[in-house]
Amino acid sequence: MFLIKSPQRAAFDPILVRDPVVLRAARLSDYAQWASLRALSRTHLTRWEEDWSPQELTPTVFKRRVRTFHRAMRRGSSLPLLAFRDGDDVLLGGATLSGIRYGAARSAQLGYWIGAPYTRCGYGAAAVRAIVDHGFRALELNRVQAACQPSNEASKNLLRKLGFQEEGLARGYLRINGAWRDHLIFAITAEDHRLWDE
Repeated sequence: MFLIKSPQRAAFDPILVRDPVVLRAARLSDYAQWASLRALSRTHLTRWEEDWSPQELTPTVFKRRVRTFHRAMRRGSSLPLLAFRDGDDVLLGGATLSGIRYGAARSAQLGYWIGAPYTRCGYGAAAVRAIVDHGFRALELNRVQAACQPSNEASKNLLRKLGFQEEGLARGYLRINGAWRDHLIFAITAEDHRLWDE
């Protein structure tokens, strides 16, 4: 990682609010909601991400995951946040900026997931908009890239709605459930982001 003018530590411990969601770092006390939502959403999520074993939803693995997340945030290499519904703190999903690069690149990869009961309710768009906005404003990124499988209409629509531009097809981009899957690459730049406020 080429470090020039990396963001202040506070930029990696945010509470982001964009109606109707609040994003924050995972806490150990989130385990029950997280495990329940992931289990309930397994069929929905594993169309787009690697399947997981039953052990992946245990308290021990969650604790290890939270520690790993916090370490990456302290290093400034990743910003993994959980998304909750504003008002009642129901867990909805999560959004992450990972592979954060500084120096001449000033870029990150965007990932996000929304639990099956909460899809197509605007929560995903609000969560993505909040974390991308934070990436450009607080982390001073110049580019955020996202990838989704060509058949994932919901993700394609979400990214386009938020001003991401489709840049092409990455063949064999991610291994999903035992097979290398092609993904469409989308990106938004700091210049594109400025249009959000106009």
